[in-house]
Amino acid sequence: MVPWVAYLNHQVTTEFEGRKWDLPSRVFARALELYPGAPLNLRDLELELRLAGYRRGDSATRPGLYRVSGGTVEIYRRSFRFPEGAEEARRIEVRLAGGTIDRIRDAASGQNLDLARLDPAEIASIYPLQKEDRTLVDIGDVPPLLVTGLQAVEDRHFNQHPGIDLRGIGRAVLANLKAGRAVQGGSTLTQQLVKNFFLTQDRTLARKFNEAIMALLIEYHYDKGEILEAYINEVFLGQQGAYAVHGFGRASLFYFDQPLERLEPQQIALLIGLVKGPSYYNPRKHPQRARERRDQVLAMFAETGLLSAQEARAARDAGLGVTERPRTRGSRYHAFVDLVRGQLAQVYREEDLRTEGLRIFTTLSPSEQEKAQAAVAQGLRQLAERGLPASLQGALVLADVASGEVRALVGDRDGDRVGFNRALNARRQIGSVIKPLVYLLALEHESDYNLLSRIEDQPLTLQQADGSTWRPDNYDGVSHGEVTLLEALTRSYNQATVRLGLNIGVNHLLARLDQLGVDADVDAVPSVFLGAVELTPLEVTQIYQSLAAAGYSVPLRAVLAVETAEGGELVRYPLRMLPQPRREAISVLNYALTQVVQQGTASGLPALLGKPVTVAGKTGTTNDRRDSWFVGYTRNRVAVVWVGNDDNQPARVTGSNAAMQVWARLFRELPLEPVDLRMPDGASWLWVDRGNGQLTAEQCGNAVQIPFVAGSEPAEMTKCLSAARENDKESIWRKLFGKKQ
Repeated sequence: MVPWVAYLNHQVTTEFEGRKWDLPSRVFARALELYPGAPLNLRDLELELRLAGYRRGDSATRPGLYRVSGGTVEIYRRSFRFPEGAEEARRIEVRLAGGTIDRIRDAASGQNLDLARLDPAEIASIYPLQKEDRTLVDIGDVPPLLVTGLQAVEDRHFNQHPGIDLRGIGRAVLANLKAGRAVQGGSTLTQQLVKNFFLTQDRTLARKFNEAIMALLIEYHYDKGEILEAYINEVFLGQQGAYAVHGFGRASLFYFDQPLERLEPQQIALLIGLVKGPSYYNPRKHPQRARERRDQVLAMFAETGLLSAQEARAARDAGLGVTERPRTRGSRYHAFVDLVRGQLAQVYREEDLRTEGLRIFTTLSPSEQEKAQAAVAQGLRQLAERGLPASLQGALVLADVASGEVRALVGDRDGDRVGFNRALNARRQIGSVIKPLVYLLALEHESDYNLLSRIEDQPLTLQQADGSTWRPDNYDGVSHGEVTLLEALTRSYNQATVRLGLNIGVNHLLARLDQLGVDADVDAVPSVFLGAVELTPLEVTQIYQSLAAAGYSVPLRAVLAVETAEGGELVRYPLRMLPQPRREAISVLNYALTQVVQQGTASGLPALLGKPVTVAGKTGTTNDRRDSWFVGYTRNRVAVVWVGNDDNQPARVTGSNAAMQVWARLFRELPLEPVDLRMPDGASWLWVDRGNGQLTAEQCGNAVQIPFVAGSEPAEMTKCLSAARENDKESIWRKLFGKKQ
């Protein structure tokens, strides 16, 4: 026996002393910041609260509850450890009016608040390979009633026995003989820990023998507090889908959506009762069994003096208090989490994500993600009803303009489906979506071009490297003669764009793509001017983010910060702003893209939105109508939508009849802020004649206000402007030298 006991002793000391549970990484959405003036309505606030696991009630008496009264929402915010520091539970009142937050105040003191944050929704857990879920707790943070109550129910002589309890075994044998079946067990808490931590669940004499020896060895080497803490973190207490819920810390969140230290006596009794059989006494599936078992535990609490008779009676009268469903349902928003994992993979190994219990804070807006998923699903369903293929798939990326934070990402028409993520991995030709970059490069040559410069929209034939010829055609099959750059862009004329691109040079376009953060293997051929470039929706979003931000390029990001399980900061992902050259030209291009929406290929968008707001956008359609793209942005949001067939077959789609419909469906649900058309230094607004492009005055006929890069302004002026200036000179002369009447 000595060699065998020595072997077991080595196993116990090495594994128990170096015990390190594999902890899943927790992935959180962004924390919703509430402040006076923030755009927010009651429906969206409630959506955010529900997705974060809050429950609506008649009163907000404990953390995790909220109450609605007219336009005022009282929220009992849960305590949470944000990357900037921990914040305690707090009751706040939020008053909403006119689609914005009117006032926030502390519900207890009545003091007005400038800012309040809600704890973020947990959107995913990256689980260990053995699929165990747990939240570690220190024995000092465990409610005393749980510590003593667990011993009262499972092992009353825990503090006296050396690991096995011979008297307890004897009582169990007698009880089982009387009942004729197994009604009572004789295992101590230490033996149960050994069974869970070291051994299998086999019911054999050899396993029971090893269990007893190892229990004695653990008691010899370690104190009761260490053993009890290990048991509290290890015991199996439930199942959430494919993942086992281990430990009282996680079970408290799983069943009650409350941290362990906030549990009431009847809730503690229910968790202790589950040790006997988590499946049999599952309070969600078998509430009556669970209640009977809980009441048995409460009776033991009263019998041992842990609760008074009155306290035990009050606890028995209380309901189970279990939430309808667990707040953390495994991973939600799989497409977005794919992006998170991809960005984390640049720093962390997959093993670290599965075992270290990291806390990952992301940029996702749960309400905007829900709206984006609904827009794709409902939009594609409506397209099928209008006669387009029912097989159409879609992808959508929504980002904050200024920060580059990805707020929503959809990779499939079914947002809950796990599989191919089209937003990240579907490389398709982008068509006319690339054209604004051609016109941007032209505007940067201010001595040669402005928006009213004229270019030929006429047929042309180009010799290709393989000896074949390429003859681009316009979508409508018509050549339009001499047109302005503004008209060519808003109408998306192919022939004019290619002619302009040839003047600029295809290598300049490829260099700009690289400068905007797009890493694509593209041949330097003229068809690139019309979008013969395969990019993903995420990469297209990166291009347009810099345009929407008027030349301040920010790498798109999904991760804000990563912490250890204890709250130690590992890495921050700060905002990195990269100013693009010639911001004045980008601002002029922004105006041109608003004209695409007002009078060009996207002119149907304002009616779809149903709101009078200045939006910039660009449609894109590829050969044989295989792919439909729409990129649009407001002051604060930029979004890209792609629609097409996975097999790349013709789908009868255009930028306006498919992708734009989905984009509009999403933005109808978002607060819309008009595109900022203020010009930076180096560009200015001028009144020009829309017919001949000459400088004119606002009061002159045919006048339109258009931005120009400095140095590209028209040199000539209309007769109307000349006359107006002469009149101004005469007026000044009279004021200075004329006689008073």
